Amino acid sequence: MSFARLASATTATCHIGLGLAAVGRPGYINLGRERDLPADRTVGALRERTHELLDAAYAQGVRYVDAARSYGRSEEFLADWLRARPDVTDVVVGSKWGYTYTADWSTDAAQHEVKDHSLRTYERQRAETDTLLGDRLDLYQIHSVTPHSPALADKELHARLAEAAAGGLTIGFSTSGPAQADAVRAALAVTVGGEPLFRTVQSTYNLLETSAAAALAEAHDAGLTVIVKEGMANGRLAAAQAPRALRAVAEETNLGCDAVALAVILRRPWAGVVLSGAATAGQLASNLQAAAGDLDEEQLDRLAALAEEPAVYWERRGQLPWH
Repeated sequence: MSFARLASATTATCHIGLGLAAVGRPGYINLGRERDLPADRTVGALRERTHELLDAAYAQGVRYVDAARSYGRSEEFLADWLRARPDVTDVVVGSKWGYTYTADWSTDAAQHEVKDHSLRTYERQRAETDTLLGDRLDLYQIHSVTPHSPALADKELHARLAEAAAGGLTIGFSTSGPAQADAVRAALAVTVGGEPLFRTVQSTYNLLETSAAAALAEAHDAGLTVIVKEGMANGRLAAAQAPRALRAVAEETNLGCDAVALAVILRRPWAGVVLSGAATAGQLASNLQAAAGDLDEEQLDRLAALAEEPAVYWERRGQLPWH
């Protein structure tokens, strides 16, 4: 089924999706994981937590779920949940290929994931994803494209992706790093048979990192669905870490810092889906309050002043430890 099914969703929270990066593996760079996850992070414990979040998200109107091959067992956990709920037919499922998970369920591995955008990796990971998700997969994204990613110039890969698109799969890409805007624009220029290859883009955008905004608006105008990731800046915008201006607006609006941060993104006319990276049901419920967030222009101006230079933001993100 087409990713475009989301356009017909009518729930209040249909523009908020659930990302599984934080719960599909025991280690990640989000702040506060020592509080958010069970002390014993077994496969069974995180499977149970993932299913709890998926149940809560679906019950509260969320209809997009985002996984990746490199998010540990996220695809497996999601596939198990879908099989146990055959009546759930309106969830749109996205995943990503291009990174291989290498931590072997450890939080202190020397290397947690390896990036490779080759055709060989696509074919291997597509087969792995198909084994787990089969025809429930709606969207397949190249994971973390940069301006000079070989995936943007590999014509053979483009042809294979176009074949998948012709078969009904939506093809997209995600971006990361200080040159996200350049990556988005480079990907918009990729065509197969004169037609654009990509139909979605997933980029980091939050109160601290706004540099991709103009490029994402261009992508939206070109007909792509824009998915926003890391709206909480890997926990830097949560209450315990939030800048003073964000805490002040949260108090004024009787919302959590997280809901305010996500509400700002939801106001962007180009933002199609904003991902919640919640690790607990409580965090998810608070995140979803963003759908009702009502911020005035003076509050938005104060929050806009929090933006950092992209190089500064990404350097700090790169220093976050895997917990």
